[in-house]
Amino acid sequence: MGVPGPELNDGLRDLIRRIRPGGFIYFTRNMAEAGQFHALVRECRELAGHPVILTVDQEGGRVSRLAVMGERPPSGEDLAKAGKVEWFGEHGRLTGKVMQAVGLNLNLAPVLDYAPPERKGVDNSLAGRCYGSSPAEVILRARAYLRGMQQEGVGGTGKHFPGYTFCGLDPHGDLPLVDRPREKIEAEELAVFQEVGKECDSIMVGHAQFPAWGKDSGPASLNRDIVTGLLKGAMGYQGLVMTDDLEMGAIANRYGSAEASRRAVRAGEEILLICHNPACAEIARDALAEMPESEWRPAVEKVETFSRKLKEPVEKFDAKYWKQVNEEIAALRKRVTGQR
Repeated sequence: MGVPGPELNDGLRDLIRRIRPGGFIYFTRNMAEAGQFHALVRECRELAGHPVILTVDQEGGRVSRLAVMGERPPSGEDLAKAGKVEWFGEHGRLTGKVMQAVGLNLNLAPVLDYAPPERKGVDNSLAGRCYGSSPAEVILRARAYLRGMQQEGVGGTGKHFPGYTFCGLDPHGDLPLVDRPREKIEAEELAVFQEVGKECDSIMVGHAQFPAWGKDSGPASLNRDIVTGLLKGAMGYQGLVMTDDLEMGAIANRYGSAEASRRAVRAGEEILLICHNPACAEIARDALAEMPESEWRPAVEKVETFSRKLKEPVEKFDAKYWKQVNEEIAALRKRVTGQR
């Protein structure tokens, strides 16, 4: 679940204690300065009363939530233009360090989509975020980034399965259609997830419709043939599987929080992202509680096992270390962009 601002009120504290979420996702609205944000993360963790996932989207470039309190890392596109694999590894290590400094343990990155030249200018949410123009480039570079981040004790999430590359719409607004033959998707988009995904701590399933898996297949994130049949079955992925934000237009325009949550769990996801409205998180929790325990118990147990293995967040905020890591991020960005 997400929380609305930089501080919790008593009503939110009661809600967190009541629903005991599996984790928290944070946005710039939660960040006034780094010491305050670390305290917020710590309070959320303590209120939940069990080990939790503590996450943000810290990709680099325009999708860098922590940059509001520090330096902005280079974007995937800037790194791809520079072309040095070792810089992707350094970007991953610095991302792990800056996240650890404020108590976070799982990043919603790397993006495993790619950006072929013919897709330039398409509004599919990926502008500037991809690590290359081909699956082969992304495999090499995303793996370096992921390993660098994991080396610092922060897990990585590959996204957006089975691929946003050929979306014609931004799923934040509505449901995109990816009308490509299954053989092409398996050979290209899925090649990255097959190679790098198996090393990711979690995989995020996107909100796009893929007729290759059925004319009326609906959003991939709510489709059991894609989540369980393809990702977990045919591809053998064993890590944690999560939805993209269930409050995006692609989902919210079609389903309420209760129905979307039930469909996601039945599809095979273990983490449901409800990023903005805490009331929707409570609606989702109540809807799942009404389902037969056999349908939700495996997901709960998998999240508990996953969360216990996460690195313990730092208890005290170190302002000097925060400053040092951000100076290193600025230096990397200047090298990558040629001080543009």
